[in-house]
Amino acid sequence: MQSVINSVKGTALGVAEYLTPVLKESKFRETGVLTPEEFIVAGDHLVHHCPTWQWARGDESRAKPYLPADRQFLITRNLPCYRRCKQMEYCEDNEKVIEDEQDSEGGWVDTHHFDNSGALSIEEKVCEMTLEGAAGDSDDENSAENSSGAEEDGEAEDMEAFQQSGLLDEVDPSTALKQKKAPPKASTKQEGGEIVHTRTYDLHITYDKYYQTPRLWLIGYDEKRSPLTVEQMYEDVSQDHAKKTVTMESHPHLSGPSMASVHPCRHAEVMKKIIETVMESGGELGVHSYLIVFLKFVQTVIPTIEYDFTQNFTI
Repeated sequence: MQSVINSVKGTALGVAEYLTPVLKESKFRETGVLTPEEFIVAGDHLVHHCPTWQWARGDESRAKPYLPADRQFLITRNLPCYRRCKQMEYCEDNEKVIEDEQDSEGGWVDTHHFDNSGALSIEEKVCEMTLEGAAGDSDDENSAENSSGAEEDGEAEDMEAFQQSGLLDEVDPSTALKQKKAPPKASTKQEGGEIVHTRTYDLHITYDKYYQTPRLWLIGYDEKRSPLTVEQMYEDVSQDHAKKTVTMESHPHLSGPSMASVHPCRHAEVMKKIIETVMESGGELGVHSYLIVFLKFVQTVIPTIEYDFTQNFTI
């Protein structure tokens, strides 16, 4: 039933996107959205600092006229996924209820708040991002003055929970954002001699004209490079988001089977909150850094896919 509802919504949003005019005026600081030009600026910055990401053209027949022909969307390939989300054991002792006065149901639960096993919680991921008070890289700074405005769909909960948790208030915008270095290659065998079967994923980032924000897409493969089934891909998505925030939809730039996509309805809200937090501390978050921060929030949805392979750098 949920898949039918998602299909109907997807069709309706496709029509709405077609009818939505292209955003021309920058509203990045006011609402956390992007114009197509700002999406290109943020994409160029991501590609420059994260060489695993590259621009792609897509099918010529599906090219968007408001984006350059050679920069239709971003792609990174062959990302390892060593374990399933269901293998991340749940322990009641690690729970913490995050209170929200505006939530009549009593807030939400951070299931790994007190987990010391090495997996980063949402709080740690956010606090890992420490933003420089200065405006960032000089080459990108001149292009970072632009921005964009957003619409809401009351369905997806991942970005809303992230914002309402209050964890963003703990971000220290005083130093440089640090990314992890590429991990060493995984051994092909376990200690007992069993072969480790590793899934891999390709991730895409497109520009959503309706929501005026980036949108993440993913497609998975088994160890023989055969495409995963829909249900297999849902095994690698946080179960709070599978079939709700993450749904199977047609890729805007590629023909072929549907791909899993993270719904973008809350992205602008979260980005606006981050911008405000940085400004309150006397800093400034440039539009060129949008996709780097964006990839931090979506990791709460796909926690076992390892795509953060960049060297340390500053925003």
